[in-house]
Parts: sequence; C-alpha cells; structure tokens
Amino acid sequence: MGGIISYGQLYPLQFDISAFSNTKNTGNKDAIVFGIGIIIVVAVLIIVNIIRSRSPTLRGALPSKAGGGAGKGSVGQRHFSSFTLHRLASNIGLTRDQTKMLDYVLKADDVVDVEKSIGSPTLLDRHFKKAYQKIDRAAGPDEELQQRLALLFSTRSMLENSSGGSLSSTHQLPEGITAILNVGKEKHSVTVVSARGDTLNVECPQNALGTPFKVPRGSVLNVVFFTKSNKGFSFNSRVLGSSTSHGVPVLNLAHSKQLKQLSHRRFRRRQAVIACNFSFVYAESGGKKLVVDKRRQMGNITDISAGGCSVKTSTQVSGGARLKIEYMQGDNVSVAALGQVLRTNRTGISTIMHIKFLKVPRRSMNAINAFVYEYAE
Repeated sequence: MGGIISYGQLYPLQFDISAFSNTKNTGNKDAIVFGIGIIIVVAVLIIVNIIRSRSPTLRGALPSKAGGGAGKGSVGQRHFSSFTLHRLASNIGLTRDQTKMLDYVLKADDVVDVEKSIGSPTLLDRHFKKAYQKIDRAAGPDEELQQRLALLFSTRSMLENSSGGSLSSTHQLPEGITAILNVGKEKHSVTVVSARGDTLNVECPQNALGTPFKVPRGSVLNVVFFTKSNKGFSFNSRVLGSSTSHGVPVLNLAHSKQLKQLSHRRFRRRQAVIACNFSFVYAESGGKKLVVDKRRQMGNITDISAGGCSVKTSTQVSGGARLKIEYMQGDNVSVAALGQVLRTNRTGISTIMHIKFLKVPRRSMNAINAFVYEYAE
C-alpha cells in the first residue's frame, strides 16, 4: 500500500503549476506597465524643457546679470541646457564634431542661456574669441592645434551663415560698416560715418593720389554693402551735398527704403591695408605641375576672407591668371595662398584684382580667419 500512488493525488500538483504560470504572466504585465510609466515621465520632462527653452516669459522671469544670462553669474536660465544646444545645433546642420566644439566654446565662457548666445552674433564672437585664445595658448602638437582651430572656425562659419535678420532701410546701417560706391564705371570703398538723421553720411571717395574728390550734387550712384552676417544689399541713392564730421570730409547721401538683397556671401570679409607680394603661377607638363615665377610683384590687400581677397597693384594682370600670394600677419605669422584672378577693375593708375583662393594651407587659413573675425590678439 505504501508504494501505490493514486491519480487523485496529482491534482494538487497540477493546480500549483497553473497558479505559478499565472503569477509569471502578471509579473510581465507589471513590468510593461512600469516601462510605459517611465516613457511617459521622460516624455513629459522633454516637453517641459522645450516649453521652458522657447518661452521668453519663463526665461526672463528672474532677474539676470551681465547681459541677461549669457555669461558668468547669469540667472535668467538656471543651468546649461545640453538638450537645447543639441536641438539648435541639429536645426543649423552642425556635424557631430562641430556640435562638440560649440559645446566647448559655450562652456569655456560660462554660458548659461544657450539660445540667447547662439542667436546673438556679438555674443558668439565673444565666446569664440575666448575659446580661440584658449586653444591657441594650449600646449601640444602643432598639427592637433591647427586642426582644432580649423574646426572652431568652420563651426563659427556655419553659425554665421544660418543667422537670420534683414534690413528694410538705410537708417538701420551701423556706423563703421564698409560700403562700395559705384560712381560711373569706378568703384570706391568708403566707410559709413553715420546713418542717423536725414542723410546717410559716408567718407568721401578718394582719387589715385589719396585725396578726396567731389561728386557733383544731384549725382545718382549705386551703393553696395555687406552686413557682419555676410548678407549683401544694394540700393540707389543720390548725392545731397558734402560736409565734415570730426574733421573728416563726408558725402551726404539720400536715405533709401528700396534695399535689394544680393547673393549671400559664404565667408565673412574684412577690409584691410596689408602689404603683400605675389608671383605668377604657370602650369607645365600638361597642366599636372605648377611652377611659381621667381619674380615677385608688389601690392596691397584691401579686403580678405577665407574664400579670397582683393589686391591693389600697379602691375597689369589679366583675369584667369593664377597667383601665389604671400604676406606677413603681425610680426611672425607668414601667410601664403594659391589663388586665381576672377576679374579686375581700374581705379586711377592702379588695378584691383579680385582673387578666389584655390589652395590654402591649414595654418594660413586659420591665420586668415583669426584676422577676419578679429580673434587674434
């Protein structure tokens, strides 16, 4: 009898297995519910972060110091938002490396309000200048240094090309901006002295000897200028007269609300007067080898960007010519570039060559950008 087990005694065991199976299913359901709850919480936090970053009311609810939250001591936004940084970087089209560089730039200047800094060219230049000087002074291999500087400038250029804003009247022109006066067939680079008041006052154009010459009152001329964000505009005006401002002869032009936007410049350009020399470059061996002429010609760089420059010279140069351009930036920085003349125009006894860069060593390109953005000490 002790060795016989009836089938009825197996029922409790079958019941226990079924109960165990139901408990397991209940645990899986609980885990799914818990996971859904976590996803909902994360989604809510992301939505709140987006609302806070876009709402000027929330950003400005607390008092801020030193420029409203774009620097040390700012309290307009309580913490650096990496989410906001990556969102804006993605909208602009920055690469992963450029996003990392932007993160470094902003943190190097203790930025708090990410959105405000990225939306302000003035603040961006302040942040990038500090980062540039920090990288430039860092110890390490020169190749690595130049690579980091190149990434810094490519990031700054992307941010600049993405900036918005427009002008509707010459009353909005900032003082000190450079404009090109097209007087007949001649072009003259002048500086805007003042745009306030009833007239637009610019420096009087100069002749080949460097002395101001009079443009008859009532003369109609075309004016071209580029903003700091590389947006170009053109408008027609007429000469209302001439006067002096702080001892400088100025031309009084009529204001205009008919501004025509030109094609967007890819690179920021800076006016300059830099002595340079250039040599003609010729192709040999079926165009595969370039030979630099040993004879050097003299000239002055009048403006420069990462994409090219303008050189004023007394040497006769035709369009299409390839040149090697060299100059010293500061006391010890040598800059060299291979360029091609796109076009030329005469101004008095001189010729102005408009040159597109074909090849620029990384070190030279970084030096050019440091000058253009005014980051170098």
